[in-house]
Amino acid sequence: MAATPEHPSGPALRAAWRETVERMRTVREPDPGPYADDLLARWSEPQRRYHTVDHLAAVLGHLDELAAHADDIDTVRLAAWFHDAVYRPDRSENEERSAHLAERALPELGIDPARTAETARLVRLTVTHEPAPGDRDGEVLCDADLAILGSPPQQYAAYAAAVRQEYGFVPHDAFREGRADVLRQLLAQPRLFRTPAAYERWERTARFNLATELDLLTL
Repeated sequence: MAATPEHPSGPALRAAWRETVERMRTVREPDPGPYADDLLARWSEPQRRYHTVDHLAAVLGHLDELAAHADDIDTVRLAAWFHDAVYRPDRSENEERSAHLAERALPELGIDPARTAETARLVRLTVTHEPAPGDRDGEVLCDADLAILGSPPQQYAAYAAAVRQEYGFVPHDAFREGRADVLRQLLAQPRLFRTPAAYERWERTARFNLATELDLLTL
């Protein structure tokens, strides 16, 4: 069987992972590299169409843009690595299982208990994307994760198509109804993005994209 080709972002992501872990941990061993390899393998699983290495790289890039708002950006970066590390579209416990993965792996790497717990909390927050007022790290992670909503319309359309592919096992009418409910819930929120920079950059375009997709689903 041929090996899976290396993702173009793989080397840069591994380097970024190593730098983050080395800044945070209190021990020199073990080598962080195999942990990055395991996570990248998870993000490359065949059932994924949107929640892929590309999404991971995009979220990490958005975190760099929003870093000034965070209290502990390196912990937020760890949460980004783990937030969809376990992903099965037909299951509802993905975030919980991803948080458990972080809770197992990070102590092995020498990450202290407080930051391990915070990483897991942030991962679990991506179930709702509703950080509490004053949760600056939660706001940064959620905004970075939802940034695709405010992308140019063509890119948003590709995202929506990829999500449909991930849920290919769901019949058309059921998917349309469920997706429309999600879009209505998002549009009903007072604001989609909590950090000032993300709100200014993405809010208006995101609402246009969501409304357009909802119109297409309900024609």
